[in-house]
Amino acid sequence: MIIFMVSSSCVAARSARAPKISDPTSGFTAVSLDQSNFELQRPYDEASDARYSFNGTVRKLWVLSSDKPHARQSHTMPRTEIKMSGYDYSSGVWQFEGYGYVPSGTSGVCIMQVFGASEAASTLMLHVYDGALRYYNRQLVEDNIYNRWFKLNVVHDVEASKLTVYIDGEEKLHVNGRGRNTHYFKFGVYAQRHDSNRMESHWKDVRILKKH
Repeated sequence: MIIFMVSSSCVAARSARAPKISDPTSGFTAVSLDQSNFELQRPYDEASDARYSFNGTVRKLWVLSSDKPHARQSHTMPRTEIKMSGYDYSSGVWQFEGYGYVPSGTSGVCIMQVFGASEAASTLMLHVYDGALRYYNRQLVEDNIYNRWFKLNVVHDVEASKLTVYIDGEEKLHVNGRGRNTHYFKFGVYAQRHDSNRMESHWKDVRILKKH
């Protein structure tokens, strides 16, 4: 009989490579939400159902690069986004949670943001470029994001001015904020530079939580 021995160093190396999965919602309480909290922003000349659908479980949002902005007086890029209304905040520790899905071909787009900052319009944006989820157009958060459901948690500690992003329970990003202001969460599709002709994202089980 042949016995194979596994050295402790091999076990340690394997453990070090294993992702650290945690529950980012521990210590948080979900706030009460109904449909009035999901405020749709879409191209101002399009009907809601021309850029958005909701079947009771999944919210599907899409926009074209040729679309108008969400308001006639706006000079921003096209968007179809949900603003989480009724829970604006300027202190405390808050969290966004939701399951997202980005179909292949969607690129050059923000799919989630923490709006409000003293140094810019937003304190955090998550962009998709060619299948990669990035912090703005910079560092990689998660690769190979296309055509799969992923669980997204974004924790914003206002006093500490820190944001932490988790994908499927694994911490992927920890960055400084961009100045205090009144903040709120948004998700959907908001065109950025080098946007694709059509941009789309799907969302389900969206929650807002606050730390005890």
